[in-house]
Amino acid sequence: MATGREIAQLCGVSVATVSRVFNQPETVNEETRARVLRVADELDYRPNESARALSTRQSTMIGLVWDTDHRRPDWRHPYLQDLLIGLKSALSAHGYHLLMLATSGDAREVGASLADPVGYVNMTRRHHLGGLVLIDSGSDADAFEAFAQSGVPCVALDVAVDGPRATYVTSDNVGGAQEAVRHLVGLGHTRIATITGPRGNQPSDARVSGYRTALLDAGIPSREDYVVAGDFYRASGTAAMHRLLALDEPPTAVFAASDEMAVGAVLAARAAGLRVPEDLALVGFDDIEIAAVVDPALTTVAQDKPGFGSAAAKAIMAMITEGDRAEPIVLPTRLVVRDSCGSPKAN
Repeated sequence: MATGREIAQLCGVSVATVSRVFNQPETVNEETRARVLRVADELDYRPNESARALSTRQSTMIGLVWDTDHRRPDWRHPYLQDLLIGLKSALSAHGYHLLMLATSGDAREVGASLADPVGYVNMTRRHHLGGLVLIDSGSDADAFEAFAQSGVPCVALDVAVDGPRATYVTSDNVGGAQEAVRHLVGLGHTRIATITGPRGNQPSDARVSGYRTALLDAGIPSREDYVVAGDFYRASGTAAMHRLLALDEPPTAVFAASDEMAVGAVLAARAAGLRVPEDLALVGFDDIEIAAVVDPALTTVAQDKPGFGSAAAKAIMAMITEGDRAEPIVLPTRLVVRDSCGSPKAN
C-alpha cells in the first residue's frame, strides 16, 4: 500500500500537504489538491485512520469484539443482527464507526483470541481505538473481565462486567420471564416447562430465575424435568420439545428463552400431531421478525433492540468524552400477545 510520503514525493509536495488534502482540503489550492488526489487514486492510497487518531488524539473508531465460537462458525441469530444494526446506527449518528475484531476462539486464525485478551487490548491501543463493544457467544464470557480492567472504555452487551471505565447493557430478563409465565398461569396452565439458553449464559440464567420465581409466586411446584437446556437456536428448541413431549406427564405450556427455540418447539409439536395453541401453549423471547409471521403468530417477550444500540453507544461515548464509568443499563421488556397461547384442555 502506498504511503503519504510516497504520494508527496511523486507530487512534489510535502507530507503535510498530502495530509491537508485529506483532512483539511479547503486549505490546499485546487491544482495541488487535484494532483494529489489523482496520484492517490492511481496508487489506491487511503489515509490511515490510526494515524489520524494519533495526530488528533481523538478516535472515532470503536472496536467490536465478537466471539462467534469456532465450534459453530455457521451460527447466525436474528436477534444479534438486529442489535448490531441498532448499535451501528446509533454510533454513526454521532460520527463514530465500528471496526470488527471478531474471533472464532482460535488464536492460530486471528492472532488474538479471547483466551488471551491481552492481545486484543494491545490491538486496541495500536489502532488507537476510542473504545470497545463486547458481544459474547457464551463460550468465553470470563475473559471479558480483562477488557473491563484494562482502562479502555468498554460496553458489554448482555455480559455483566465491572471496571474503571466499563459497563454493560442488558434487558430485564428476570422480569420478562416472569411476565411470560404469569401469562400462561393466567390462562389456567399448571404444567409449564421452559426451554432455556446455554447454562452459564447470563441472560439465559436470568430467564430461568424469572421462570422459577413466577411458578413459586403462583404456588406451582418447579419440576426439574420441565427445565431443558437449548442454545437459543431453532434446532435445539425442536430437540428440547421432543424431550418434553416424551415425558409421562408432558407440559401443556412452554416458555422458550428465545423465539428461534419457540419456533423449533412448534415444529416438534406438529411432528407429534399436536396443535398450537389448542394442545400446547408457547411463549418465546426476543420478538424477532419471524415471531409475527410464523403460523401461529408467536406470543413473545419483546426486547428493545434499537434501545440496546442507542444505550450502548451513549454509554461508550460518555466514557470516552468524560472519562467516567457509566452505570449498568437495564432496559425494560414487554409481553406481546399473539396467537400461540390458549387455555389447557380439560382432562
